[in-house]
Amino acid sequence: MLNFRFVKDYLLHRLRAKNRHGLHSPFVYKLVDTVIYNYADQKVYHEVENIRQKLLVDNRVISITDLGAGSHLNNNRQKRVGDIAANALKQPKLAQLLYRLAANFKPRNIIELGTCLGITTLYLQKAAPEAHVYTMEGCPQTAGVAQETFAQAGLNSVELITGNFDDNLPGAINSLDQLDFVFVDGNHQKDATLKYFEWCLPKVHEDTVLIFDDIYWSEGMKEAWAQIKEHPHVTVTVDLFWIGLVFFKSGRVKEHFLIKY
Repeated sequence: MLNFRFVKDYLLHRLRAKNRHGLHSPFVYKLVDTVIYNYADQKVYHEVENIRQKLLVDNRVISITDLGAGSHLNNNRQKRVGDIAANALKQPKLAQLLYRLAANFKPRNIIELGTCLGITTLYLQKAAPEAHVYTMEGCPQTAGVAQETFAQAGLNSVELITGNFDDNLPGAINSLDQLDFVFVDGNHQKDATLKYFEWCLPKVHEDTVLIFDDIYWSEGMKEAWAQIKEHPHVTVTVDLFWIGLVFFKSGRVKEHFLIKY
């Protein structure tokens, strides 16, 4: 059964959101026109989606360790890999958008919270092959399947960290001189989301992009997104309903954009 509140939020977003037309920010117009709405087919899409197809028919059953309410694993103790692939992986449209965003911003480092089976990680690494990618997963057996995914794709610059985000994220942040690209997924709780945001702030810079997944997933996530938008260090946000983009461009009046996607 569809969640009425979620459907209402989606319909309101569609009514209020803009496309590329009517955007008065050159930065956001260019981002929407050349990155978000760039639907051109790319060879890498087929490469990664072929790996997704293999995961979808993987009949192995693994034990799930769920470290956070609202995680992508839905509290099931045993689950078929194919079912995880069908229900928890980012859909191609969103995963490929993350690819285009990473390719556009050319980060030197990427942090992903919520590896799942590794499909989004593949897109991020292939978008920025020179970047060091830190990806974190709470469930050891899910992480094990992700490692197989990386080996199959021949990835050699991904550091998969297994365990609680609270234990592992501070160390990853502290090991870097700055944060370039952070994708926050996997723990859809208000307090956790705000905590991860606050931890990132000391290392953000002019070209940092923070991406928050499922910003309308719950009332708590909506509240977290609202607080992030109002933080004094945040100058530009782009709300695509499914994900929210956060920028720290200096010398700009704070602006928030709702974009149809």
